Amino acid sequence: MAETADPTARIATALSRLRLGRPGPVPADGDAQAERPSPGEHGHPHHPHGEHAERGPHGPYHGAHMHGPFGRSMARLRLLELLAAADGPLSVGAIAERLGVDQPRASRLVQAVVETAHARREADPDDARRTLIALTDEGRALAARSHGARAEAVEQALAGFTAEERTQLADLLGRLADAWPDPRRRPAP
Repeated sequence: MAETADPTARIATALSRLRLGRPGPVPADGDAQAERPSPGEHGHPHHPHGEHAERGPHGPYHGAHMHGPFGRSMARLRLLELLAAADGPLSVGAIAERLGVDQPRASRLVQAVVETAHARREADPDDARRTLIALTDEGRALAARSHGARAEAVEQALAGFTAEERTQLADLLGRLADAWPDPRRRPAP
């Protein structure tokens, strides 16, 4: 994936990569990305109630499973955006790797978006034993709206920045995202 010169898009991409130390979708060139810590009992590594935490008395849990602008979990929206950016349907294993989650978590996310008709399973034409996940038209539209809403939010946040400040911020955030430690590559004790 060629890097865009637009500072706003570069900032949005870097923020996505830095989100809670978990980069967003892997670019088409296949760069590896950081894995998340192991999920807790209900899906979130640092919160005892995982995806159900938003029901607490103090408002939404501010973590990876906050609900997005369309009432779906952020993890599901990330999956839809990943599928939209892919060159074609992906296996659950490829989805897990690109989202930085384990395969059981990826399977649950896939099941959730299939049940809501935002994605579908299809046979792999190269290996009948394997299933690939593809977006439906509804899923592609939802991914586009989600991406547009996030881009609009970044644009609003940058309204008071000059063009030079935007470029500097994009450069610095990109460097920070590139340098973010990958927990899969921990130094040996």
